[in-house]
Amino acid sequence: MCIRDRVSTQSTGPLQPPQTPSMGKVKKTRKFAEVKRLINPRDARLKRNEVKEKKKEEKKDDETKNIPQYPSSLFFRYNTALGPPYRVLIDTNFINFSIQNKLEIIQSMMDCLYAKCTPYITDCVMAELEKLGPKFRVALRIAKDPRFERLPCTHKGTYADDCIVQRVNNHKIWIVATCDRDLKRRIRKIPGVPIMYIVQKRYSIERMPDALGAPKM
Repeated sequence: MCIRDRVSTQSTGPLQPPQTPSMGKVKKTRKFAEVKRLINPRDARLKRNEVKEKKKEEKKDDETKNIPQYPSSLFFRYNTALGPPYRVLIDTNFINFSIQNKLEIIQSMMDCLYAKCTPYITDCVMAELEKLGPKFRVALRIAKDPRFERLPCTHKGTYADDCIVQRVNNHKIWIVATCDRDLKRRIRKIPGVPIMYIVQKRYSIERMPDALGAPKM
């Protein structure tokens, strides 16, 4: 190597590798020919869905055919078939609350409705009072009053709420006397059945027209 070449290499310094230009990400195009197109399993063209739709239509037809028929007395807001003497179905707790509020049942009913009332007690209510023990012996003695009409029960079990709801559904001639919230909620779903309850140490009634003597609360 000559002297000139040495001077040139010393002045320029060590050799650097050549710089390559930066490469970006290559965009891959989607190949539509390779994608498999499947029919949606919920598609109406499938036979299984057709069978299911037919079954649904049959169920709808059955539901529309089984519409309960209500009497013409329930055409208006209130049950116009109700009239004195009123038949009152008494629940277990209604007797207990009447004793606590010192209310005589038959006289307080007549003061509420301004008409003659006949209280009715089912065998289920009597069985519940007997199960409650000696603490409720006064309520049991009131329930055995000869002025109270006794209704025999032919169903199984002694649950009074189901018995009362079943009787009210079959015949729209009853007024239900109860202070139970759950029973009230169930009876409110049945049209044309008034509910008697205790408020401010006296009897009151709902779902009865003012003309029949219902007090305004």
